[in-house]
Amino acid sequence: MRCGWANTPEYVEYHDAEWGTPLRGVREMFERISLEAFQSGLSWITILRKREAFRAAFAAFDPAAVAAFGDGDVARLMADAGIVRNRAKIDATIRNARAVLDLDVPLDDLLWSFAPDRPGARPATLADVPAVTPESKAMAKELKRRGFAFVGPTTCYALMQATGIVDDHVATCWRASAR
Repeated sequence: MRCGWANTPEYVEYHDAEWGTPLRGVREMFERISLEAFQSGLSWITILRKREAFRAAFAAFDPAAVAAFGDGDVARLMADAGIVRNRAKIDATIRNARAVLDLDVPLDDLLWSFAPDRPGARPATLADVPAVTPESKAMAKELKRRGFAFVGPTTCYALMQATGIVDDHVATCWRASAR
């Protein structure tokens, strides 16, 4: 049994290998925060299918490389059919890379600082999984204060789920860890 949303081959692979697995690393977390921002208003499957194109387009999500992007890079990205061509999201990714470089702590340490003190109750069904939590609201507020864009509380909670900061595998899922 898996979480109910893992209902396509791409979702099954993502669910089984990645979603909810604790993730560390500045580049890795920058990639995930960027992809979650691009997902806003779209289905995650769209982002999964374009993930390799995003990596190629955004210099493997190296924050220093993306922070150096200029107008020519933005024009290149807007012409790249392999990614989501949304000017505001492209600009936000570049802005966020610059914000990563300005941090006084590593990005992954900052994001993990919003982990709940203790795990909440294991969701019984998908209907029990929240879209926003006090921690995701606090994360969004702090990221915005530090110059990040496209990081609302819902996007931050999705990031927390995806990177294992919270574990929302439903109780019947094989990935649900014993607490």
